[in-house]
Amino acid sequence: MQGKNGILAAGLALLIFVMVVLTTSIQNTHSIAELYVFGDSLSDAGTVFRMTGGMYPPNPPYFQGRYSNGRVWVEYLADRLPLSSNQAKNFAYGGATTGSEPNSLVPGLLTQVQLLTQTHEQLHSNALYVLWAGANDYLQGVSSAIPVENITRAIASLADVGAKKILVANLPDLGQLPTTRTNVNSARLSALTQAHNQGLRRSLKVLSQQYSDLQIATLDANTLYREAIANPAAFGFTNVTSPCLAGLSTCGSPDKFLFWDGIHPTTAAHRILGETAFWAIKEAGMVNSRSLLLG
Repeated sequence: MQGKNGILAAGLALLIFVMVVLTTSIQNTHSIAELYVFGDSLSDAGTVFRMTGGMYPPNPPYFQGRYSNGRVWVEYLADRLPLSSNQAKNFAYGGATTGSEPNSLVPGLLTQVQLLTQTHEQLHSNALYVLWAGANDYLQGVSSAIPVENITRAIASLADVGAKKILVANLPDLGQLPTTRTNVNSARLSALTQAHNQGLRRSLKVLSQQYSDLQIATLDANTLYREAIANPAAFGFTNVTSPCLAGLSTCGSPDKFLFWDGIHPTTAAHRILGETAFWAIKEAGMVNSRSLLLG
């Protein structure tokens, strides 16, 4: 009996050893250790709020510096990875464009990226770099491909100093936001959105060819918004056209609304965006089973 028990114990020890080695190997090669976020108010988790001494966006009705009634999508994504707040660095500013205008009070996407690359000769290859911008460019009157070019430059500058894992979000239909859907610019903004997303898709393909070891995942926010507006019940929404926040008054059930204000989604919508982003990077092979179990 002792002989059999010894064999069983040895076999069990060997199995545990193999599992530990395999798990460690997987975690070392397919895990995300840090999160870097660049963008505008859709990803801002309190940057402008701190910059203005807690004055904007006003709390309440906005939630602790977010342009929503709760946490934003990159925070939900960090939960799913899972990463602590110390492992997530958020450079996003509400009101940011994609550019690097020297006289702007709000750093644009290119400037945000430069704030990181100019202070780091080499970036962490096991970090995820998230970029979502462009809406403010078009809402402020840009009608060219400059935003796509800026996003492309931002990704290239990250890749040039060692970034390997990139997540890029495209734009929802800017002509179908509560604040734009009934005004004269609605059709123009919808057309600009479509051109932006097509151009971005082409640019990401070129970047993948230029940087053979670069993994790029896309958060298809455009499709997500479109599907939510076409079939609200599937997402748990009952209102996908009006904002929950109107003036100083708020609706009774914000989780049933797609939009918190005239432009920004509710935290319920942000949660869906974060979950969709997680599955996008999973499909791109950037996360392992450990993230699935703990997320």
